[in-house]
Amino acid sequence: MARFAFIVPPLTGHVNPTLSLGAVLLSRGHEVGWISLDASLGERLPAGGQLLLISYEENDEKKQQNAEYLDIISRKNVYGIDSVRFLYEEVLIPLNRHCYEGIRQWLQVFQPELAIVDHQLFTGAVAAIQEGIPYVTTVTAPAAIKVMEELPKVHEWEEKQVIALQQELGLTGEASVACSPLLTMVLTSRAFFGEMELPEYYRFVGPVLHRRENTPSFDWDGFHADTRRKVLVSIGTTFDHAYKKAFFTKVAEALADADLGVVVVSDPELLESWPDNFLVRRQVPQLELLPYLSMVVSHGGHNTVSETLTNGLPLVVIPIAYDQSHVAGRVVRVGAGVRLNYNRFKAKHLREAIDEVLGNPAYRLAAQFMQESFREAGGVSTAADLLEQVGQPIC
Repeated sequence: MARFAFIVPPLTGHVNPTLSLGAVLLSRGHEVGWISLDASLGERLPAGGQLLLISYEENDEKKQQNAEYLDIISRKNVYGIDSVRFLYEEVLIPLNRHCYEGIRQWLQVFQPELAIVDHQLFTGAVAAIQEGIPYVTTVTAPAAIKVMEELPKVHEWEEKQVIALQQELGLTGEASVACSPLLTMVLTSRAFFGEMELPEYYRFVGPVLHRRENTPSFDWDGFHADTRRKVLVSIGTTFDHAYKKAFFTKVAEALADADLGVVVVSDPELLESWPDNFLVRRQVPQLELLPYLSMVVSHGGHNTVSETLTNGLPLVVIPIAYDQSHVAGRVVRVGAGVRLNYNRFKAKHLREAIDEVLGNPAYRLAAQFMQESFREAGGVSTAADLLEQVGQPIC
């Protein structure tokens, strides 16, 4: 049996796939740890998983900076290409620099046979190389790869940021180590990713979905008593109050008189009142809910889109920042939904888009085609098999 260490940033969409993958590895008798800044992660780990918490002295400047890196991503209004620069300069580079020493210390203590590094926490790869530990990469946001072809200048700039930090930390060389030549697992299907020539060490394993053991409470009786078609509306956990209030005000106006049951993931107190056909909850058991829905309205977060297409459901996608524009573009390209502009759409545009998606069966058929491509890619069991194959010679 082998010892595996996941190295993850404190971002829900990046952590959740590792929880499912770790659970499978644990069930197969392996030892699994998670190196993370997030103390609350310990409550979410599968049984037997170990939290290897990066921590510093309370009076350490690094400790004081920690909250900034965890919070800043939700507080700044940045769009398009500017959001990429912001993500690297104000979040990823400081976060990676901050985590590096803690990651390296835990690798020395835990001594995994294999490190599994999130592509955005690239100092995990630096530390693994310096400790002589083989590493593989998980790509939870495939736009990070596609940008090489679609926006080569942006990709070149991103690589320069990563390489500069690698060199600052003592790793010589002029090539980024963010994606492992041993194995880089892309958590989507080739069909959804699109055409692009890649080295053989890139493997498309499909979405690795995390089904939580303790799901949020939900009014299932009331939900099922409503026989109308159901729509889920969510813009994830990243964006702040101001984004969400503006967004959900338009949603309420668009769907108040629709013959639909609308499930909204939001603070119920965000608006003074919600339409009668709305069920508003801070959290919902999303994976359990999706099979009963007709479609999803989303900001284009990769996890939510993957979960939606895994259930063969079409979408209206309204990207805000980061890789969401790319994800929305892929949804449209494969024919599984309609895209709106976050800054320009009005309530009537959202209503028209929802009516279009619900009224045209081609969107559902395209979503079901993606569903089948995900199934063929293999998902969590295939990803676990690949990790065991890589780890086998060193166990």
